Amino acid sequence: MNIADTIQKIVILTPPILLAVTVHEMCHGWAAWKLGDPTAKSMGRLTLNPFKHLDPVGTLVFFITQAIGWAKPVPVNPAYFKNPKRDMMLVALAGPASNMLLALASAMMLHFIVGPYSMWAEKPGTIMVPLLYMAYVSIQINIGLAVFNLIPIPPLDGSRILEGMLPDRLAARYHELERYGFIIILLLVFTGVTGRIIIPVITYLNRLLVGNII
Repeated sequence: MNIADTIQKIVILTPPILLAVTVHEMCHGWAAWKLGDPTAKSMGRLTLNPFKHLDPVGTLVFFITQAIGWAKPVPVNPAYFKNPKRDMMLVALAGPASNMLLALASAMMLHFIVGPYSMWAEKPGTIMVPLLYMAYVSIQINIGLAVFNLIPIPPLDGSRILEGMLPDRLAARYHELERYGFIIILLLVFTGVTGRIIIPVITYLNRLLVGNII
Protein backbone atom coordinates (compact mmCIF):
# COMPACT_ATOMS: atom_id res chain seq x y z
CA MET A 1 0.00 0.00 0.00
CA ASN A 2 1.34 3.41 -1.01
CA ILE A 3 1.01 5.67 2.05
CA ALA A 4 1.29 8.87 0.01
CA ASP A 5 -1.53 7.76 -2.31
CA THR A 6 -3.67 6.79 0.68
CA ILE A 7 -3.17 10.19 2.33
CA GLN A 8 -3.94 11.95 -0.95
CA LYS A 9 -7.12 9.91 -1.34
CA ILE A 10 -8.26 10.77 2.18
CA VAL A 11 -7.56 14.48 1.61
CA ILE A 12 -9.61 14.42 -1.61
CA LEU A 13 -12.50 12.43 -0.10
CA THR A 14 -12.86 14.16 3.25
CA PRO A 15 -14.29 17.60 2.27
CA PRO A 16 -16.99 16.20 -0.09
CA ILE A 17 -18.04 13.53 2.42
CA LEU A 18 -18.23 15.97 5.33
CA LEU A 19 -20.19 18.49 3.26
CA ALA A 20 -22.59 15.87 1.88
CA VAL A 21 -23.57 14.31 5.20
CA THR A 22 -23.67 17.65 7.04
CA VAL A 23 -25.94 19.37 4.52
CA HIS A 24 -28.14 16.27 4.27
CA GLU A 25 -28.84 16.10 8.00
CA MET A 26 -29.02 19.85 8.49
CA CYS A 27 -31.67 20.10 5.77
CA HIS A 28 -33.74 17.42 7.51
CA GLY A 29 -33.62 19.48 10.69
CA TRP A 30 -34.26 22.75 8.86
CA ALA A 31 -37.32 21.33 7.09
CA ALA A 32 -38.69 19.96 10.37
CA TRP A 33 -38.10 23.31 12.07
CA LYS A 34 -39.90 25.20 9.29
CA LEU A 35 -42.82 22.78 9.62
CA GLY A 36 -43.08 23.45 13.36
CA ASP A 37 -40.77 20.95 15.05
CA PRO A 38 -38.02 22.65 17.14
CA THR A 39 -36.39 19.35 18.26
CA ALA A 40 -33.39 19.40 15.91
CA LYS A 41 -32.81 23.12 16.51
CA SER A 42 -32.89 22.68 20.30
CA MET A 43 -30.36 19.83 20.03
CA GLY A 44 -27.93 21.91 17.97
CA ARG A 45 -28.41 19.95 14.74
CA LEU A 46 -29.15 22.98 12.54
CA THR A 47 -25.44 23.50 12.01
CA LEU A 48 -22.76 23.00 9.39
CA ASN A 49 -20.47 21.52 12.03
CA PRO A 50 -19.92 17.99 10.65
CA PHE A 51 -19.06 16.52 14.06
CA LYS A 52 -22.67 17.07 15.12
CA HIS A 53 -23.85 14.76 12.34
CA LEU A 54 -21.20 12.08 11.68
CA ASP A 55 -21.85 8.42 12.36
CA PRO A 56 -18.56 6.47 12.68
CA VAL A 57 -19.75 3.34 10.84
CA GLY A 58 -21.60 5.27 8.14
CA THR A 59 -18.58 7.52 7.55
CA LEU A 60 -16.26 4.51 7.30
CA VAL A 61 -18.61 2.95 4.72
CA PHE A 62 -18.40 6.21 2.75
CA PHE A 63 -14.60 6.05 2.63
CA ILE A 64 -14.66 2.37 1.64
CA THR A 65 -17.35 2.56 -1.06
CA GLN A 66 -16.98 6.22 -2.12
CA ALA A 67 -20.67 6.08 -2.97
CA ILE A 68 -22.89 5.09 -0.05
CA GLY A 69 -23.01 5.70 3.70
CA TRP A 70 -25.03 7.46 6.38
CA ALA A 71 -24.90 9.98 9.23
CA LYS A 72 -26.61 10.24 12.63
CA PRO A 73 -30.34 10.74 11.99
CA VAL A 74 -31.73 14.12 12.98
CA PRO A 75 -34.40 13.71 15.70
CA VAL A 76 -37.87 14.63 14.47
CA ASN A 77 -41.07 14.78 16.54
CA PRO A 78 -44.10 14.55 14.22
CA ALA A 79 -46.39 15.58 17.09
CA TYR A 80 -45.45 19.19 16.26
CA PHE A 81 -46.63 18.90 12.65
CA LYS A 82 -50.04 20.05 11.44
CA ASN A 83 -50.17 17.17 8.97
CA PRO A 84 -47.76 14.52 10.35
CA LYS A 85 -47.82 12.11 7.39
CA ARG A 86 -47.33 14.79 4.75
CA ASP A 87 -44.80 16.76 6.77
CA MET A 88 -42.71 13.69 7.60
CA MET A 89 -42.52 12.97 3.86
CA LEU A 90 -41.33 16.53 3.22
CA VAL A 91 -38.72 16.29 5.98
CA ALA A 92 -37.52 12.96 4.55
CA LEU A 93 -37.27 14.39 1.02
CA ALA A 94 -35.26 17.41 2.20
CA GLY A 95 -32.08 15.36 2.73
CA PRO A 96 -31.85 13.58 -0.64
CA ALA A 97 -33.00 16.75 -2.43
CA SER A 98 -30.16 18.74 -0.83
CA ASN A 99 -27.65 16.13 -2.00
CA MET A 100 -28.91 16.23 -5.56
CA LEU A 101 -28.55 20.02 -5.51
CA LEU A 102 -24.97 19.63 -4.20
CA ALA A 103 -24.27 17.09 -6.95
CA LEU A 104 -25.59 19.56 -9.54
CA ALA A 105 -23.47 22.39 -8.08
CA SER A 106 -20.41 20.12 -8.11
CA ALA A 107 -21.08 19.20 -11.75
CA MET A 108 -21.29 22.89 -12.65
CA MET A 109 -17.95 23.43 -10.90
CA LEU A 110 -16.43 20.49 -12.75
CA HIS A 111 -17.60 21.79 -16.12
CA PHE A 112 -16.29 25.24 -15.19
CA ILE A 113 -12.83 23.78 -14.55
CA VAL A 114 -12.48 21.39 -17.50
CA GLY A 115 -15.38 22.21 -19.80
CA PRO A 116 -14.76 23.12 -23.48
CA TYR A 117 -15.02 26.86 -22.78
CA SER A 118 -12.95 26.83 -19.60
CA MET A 119 -9.67 28.71 -19.40
CA TRP A 120 -8.29 25.65 -17.54
CA ALA A 121 -9.64 23.09 -20.04
CA GLU A 122 -6.36 22.21 -21.73
CA LYS A 123 -3.92 22.77 -18.87
CA PRO A 124 -5.46 22.97 -15.39
CA GLY A 125 -3.42 24.94 -12.89
CA THR A 126 -1.93 23.30 -9.83
CA ILE A 127 -4.64 24.70 -7.55
CA MET A 128 -7.41 23.56 -9.86
CA VAL A 129 -6.34 19.88 -9.99
CA PRO A 130 -7.43 18.96 -6.43
CA LEU A 131 -10.61 21.01 -6.91
CA LEU A 132 -11.31 19.02 -10.06
CA TYR A 133 -11.01 15.70 -8.21
CA MET A 134 -13.04 16.98 -5.25
CA ALA A 135 -15.81 18.15 -7.58
CA TYR A 136 -15.90 14.79 -9.32
CA VAL A 137 -15.94 12.86 -6.03
CA SER A 138 -18.59 15.24 -4.66
CA ILE A 139 -20.91 14.40 -7.55
CA GLN A 140 -20.54 10.68 -6.90
CA ILE A 141 -20.89 10.93 -3.12
CA ASN A 142 -23.93 13.22 -3.17
CA ILE A 143 -25.72 11.11 -5.75
CA GLY A 144 -24.85 8.02 -3.74
CA LEU A 145 -26.12 9.51 -0.49
CA ALA A 146 -29.37 10.62 -2.13
CA VAL A 147 -30.05 7.31 -3.86
CA PHE A 148 -29.01 5.18 -0.86
CA ASN A 149 -31.29 7.12 1.47
CA LEU A 150 -34.24 6.67 -0.86
CA ILE A 151 -34.15 2.90 -0.31
CA PRO A 152 -37.41 2.09 1.55
CA ILE A 153 -35.81 0.40 4.56
CA PRO A 154 -36.43 2.02 7.96
CA PRO A 155 -34.98 4.36 9.12
CA LEU A 156 -33.75 5.55 5.70
CA ASP A 157 -35.59 8.47 4.10
CA GLY A 158 -37.24 6.26 1.52
CA SER A 159 -39.08 4.42 4.29
CA ARG A 160 -40.50 7.70 5.63
CA ILE A 161 -41.71 8.62 2.17
CA LEU A 162 -43.29 5.21 1.59
CA GLU A 163 -44.82 5.21 5.07
CA GLY A 164 -46.49 8.54 4.31
CA MET A 165 -48.13 7.06 1.22
CA LEU A 166 -49.45 3.92 2.91
CA PRO A 167 -52.83 3.60 4.66
CA ASP A 168 -52.53 4.23 8.41
CA ARG A 169 -52.86 0.58 9.49
CA LEU A 170 -50.34 -0.67 6.94
CA ALA A 171 -48.01 2.25 7.70
CA ALA A 172 -48.04 1.33 11.41
CA ARG A 173 -47.08 -2.27 10.65
CA TYR A 174 -44.39 -1.15 8.22
CA HIS A 175 -42.99 1.22 10.88
CA GLU A 176 -42.40 -1.76 13.17
CA LEU A 177 -39.60 -2.87 10.84
CA GLU A 178 -37.50 0.01 12.14
CA ARG A 179 -36.28 -2.03 15.12
CA TYR A 180 -34.54 -4.33 12.63
CA GLY A 181 -33.74 -1.68 10.03
CA PHE A 182 -30.13 -0.95 10.94
CA ILE A 183 -29.26 -4.65 10.98
CA ILE A 184 -30.94 -5.13 7.60
CA ILE A 185 -29.04 -2.16 6.16
CA LEU A 186 -25.68 -3.42 7.42
CA LEU A 187 -26.35 -6.89 6.02
CA LEU A 188 -27.34 -5.49 2.63
CA VAL A 189 -24.32 -3.16 2.50
CA PHE A 190 -21.64 -5.61 3.59
CA THR A 191 -22.99 -8.48 1.50
CA GLY A 192 -22.92 -6.26 -1.57
CA VAL A 193 -26.66 -6.52 -2.26
CA THR A 194 -27.22 -2.78 -1.86
CA GLY A 195 -24.32 -2.00 -4.16
CA ARG A 196 -25.61 -4.25 -6.93
CA ILE A 197 -29.00 -2.54 -6.75
CA ILE A 198 -28.06 1.13 -6.50
CA ILE A 199 -24.56 1.40 -8.04
CA PRO A 200 -26.02 1.21 -11.59
CA VAL A 201 -28.39 4.08 -10.70
CA ILE A 202 -25.53 6.11 -9.21
CA THR A 203 -23.38 5.41 -12.28
CA TYR A 204 -26.13 6.51 -14.66
CA LEU A 205 -26.83 9.77 -12.81
CA ASN A 206 -23.10 10.43 -12.46
CA ARG A 207 -22.58 10.08 -16.22
CA LEU A 208 -25.62 12.27 -16.82
CA LEU A 209 -24.10 15.13 -14.80
CA VAL A 210 -20.46 14.66 -15.77
CA GLY A 211 -21.01 13.98 -19.46
CA ASN A 212 -17.90 13.12 -21.45
CA ILE A 213 -15.54 15.73 -20.07
CA ILE A 214 -13.62 13.17 -17.94
